[in-house]
Amino acid sequence: MVRAIYRKLSRAWGAQHWWPAETAFEVIVGAILGQNTSWRNVERALASLHSANALNVDAIRELPITRLEELVRSSGYYRQKARRLKSFIQFLEQSYGGSLRNMFAAPTEQLRVQLLSLKGIGHETADAILLYAGNHEIFVVDAYARRILERHDAVASSAKYDEIRSLLERALRRQLPETTSSSTIVWPPRLVVHQPSVMSASKRTPRAQVYNEMHGLLVQIGKHYCYKQQPRCEECPLRSLLPEKT
Repeated sequence: MVRAIYRKLSRAWGAQHWWPAETAFEVIVGAILGQNTSWRNVERALASLHSANALNVDAIRELPITRLEELVRSSGYYRQKARRLKSFIQFLEQSYGGSLRNMFAAPTEQLRVQLLSLKGIGHETADAILLYAGNHEIFVVDAYARRILERHDAVASSAKYDEIRSLLERALRRQLPETTSSSTIVWPPRLVVHQPSVMSASKRTPRAQVYNEMHGLLVQIGKHYCYKQQPRCEECPLRSLLPEKT
């Protein structure tokens, strides 16, 4: 089921160009600011940080907390998120000498445990940092992925985050990236995707690339078809994969 979803959507829609960012640090900041808000609000906050020349480790460290709160206000829960950014910088300096390169050179499981120990960083945020900023081989499970898999009877509604992550990783472990889109497929219609960025085009293993693309494809299905209420199942590209109801 999981491989069928990946192949069908990847061949039809092609690369999704996630994560749209110029640096690994921008990905990290975006992942932290993206909690409980829309990506549009995150983009506004990132633009404010960029305009203030504050989208780097040194700047976030030196900024007064009140100024940082002001810059990220558009992301919502801005006081909490400003403190979380400060907390991440403190962790980076204490554990890895302030070097993202050193941090991402750590084993995946070790770094994941460390990130999860930081207040305000949960499984989805930690895994987004690992996959999209560090190109580690780990799948990011969000609400869209859970909803789509539940509706296709691939996971139970009671499934824990890491159960779903393990299922997706096992299913896609030997899947190679789809490098081209089929010119013969005229449906489903192509959707608007991000333009390629430095981070979306960064070098990664084939497995990390598949995890990256699958997550982006599931986001597209969730945003345009698999709504929480009144899903567009009859129009969905994955309609043929839905289980028959008795």
